[in-house]
Amino acid sequence: MAAVLARGLARGWAARARVGQRCAAAGGQDGEVGKAQRAAAAGEEAGGQPTIFSKIIDRSVPATILYEDDKCLVFRDVAPQAPIHFLVIPKRPIPRISRVGPQDTELLGHLLVVAARTAQAEGLADGYRLVINDGKHGAQSVYHLHLHVLGGRQMGWPPG
Repeated sequence: MAAVLARGLARGWAARARVGQRCAAAGGQDGEVGKAQRAAAAGEEAGGQPTIFSKIIDRSVPATILYEDDKCLVFRDVAPQAPIHFLVIPKRPIPRISRVGPQDTELLGHLLVVAARTAQAEGLADGYRLVINDGKHGAQSVYHLHLHVLGGRQMGWPPG
């Protein structure tokens, strides 16, 4: 019994290592994972400097805007990971999802409703994926809360 358990555990760890290698190859140090690690090392979470998203909000950086209201902005991702890939961001800067509080409940719900309505407007009737990256290990490369909406193809599982 112990030998069977040991072989099973060994296979499980080997499978996890292969998945980790595939993930590293896909995101790697030169992709989003690398960007996230550099952003964390630079202390970008602490704020002080405008993010690319705050520059999109104030129109000092161009973007293809799909929707805007007084609480949020929706625009196409400049490096799409699916045929349809857009971001939903709050206008009020929140560095990461793990930093929200009860005062953010209404805003977070609004972001989800806007994401769903925009997905519908973009023709994603067959489904889509919502992603929120949080912190260095979550591969968050911009410290301004943002929801990725990806669709237009079959998504794989597990995601990362």
